[in-house]
Amino acid sequence: MPNKAIYAGSFDPITYGHIDLIKRALKIFDKVVVAVADNTSKEELFTIKERVALIKKSTADLKKVEVDSFKGLAVDYVKSRGSRTIIRGIRMLSDFEYEFQMALTNRQLSKDVETMFLMPNESYSYLSSKLIKEAVSLGANVGSFVPPSVEKALRKKLLKK
Repeated sequence: MPNKAIYAGSFDPITYGHIDLIKRALKIFDKVVVAVADNTSKEELFTIKERVALIKKSTADLKKVEVDSFKGLAVDYVKSRGSRTIIRGIRMLSDFEYEFQMALTNRQLSKDVETMFLMPNESYSYLSSKLIKEAVSLGANVGSFVPPSVEKALRKKLLKK
């Protein structure tokens, strides 16, 4: 079986924190698939196609990264891609309870799939897509948090510029 991990999430939008985790995962795995979840229970700013395009542009220099989207259970998607590992990020202790609960649920749904938690660089540990969207909507420059194409897309959506 190829040494491949699936980094599943909403990525609305992708941040430098997400990219840091992708790079960390590439040190462990031969390939990382960034899988954008089509989560109908969340109200997303960007469409699936927009998020996939932003991630592809943001990770274009990372040779062993593939970007895809999926509907349904992450564990089913992981198995369909020939992997056994889900990557999840833990920024702060506040993330742990939710992520731990999800990992245990996934383990019950599929004993063959493991969740691996990675921590981003400390300089990204406070970043969240929600916080970045809020900052842009208030006119802040978020260039140190997201790639230029993402900041431009955020401004276009949130400031109608």
